[in-house]
Amino acid sequence: MTVDEVVAYGLGLPRTTEGVVRGIRKLYIGRIVYVAFEADKIMGFGHPKEWRQALIETDPDKFLMPIHRGDLRYNWACVRMDRIDRAEMEELVLDAWAMCVPKKVLAAYRRDHAA
Repeated sequence: MTVDEVVAYGLGLPRTTEGVVRGIRKLYIGRIVYVAFEADKIMGFGHPKEWRQALIETDPDKFLMPIHRGDLRYNWACVRMDRIDRAEMEELVLDAWAMCVPKKVLAAYRRDHAA
């Protein structure tokens, strides 16, 4: 996956905006970052920190702890973008977005995108 592909998908989610801070592209809901490109080919994403270790242990070649030590206190994990396909990227981004968006927006999105 590329940064542009992830950003294009994320911008299709309600209330998402893009920003650049110190050269790092990020996806936001209001002032909350839910996806950021931590380093070359590494995407940081919102993820419950109590489940982070289990996620990393499922595939340590794919998932990793946050790059920046300060991010360890947040609901945040990282993934190597060259190890995921489009479906997995969409799942990670959608789950991170769902953690940040207001509940009524999430409910409307789920209603409109029910399978």
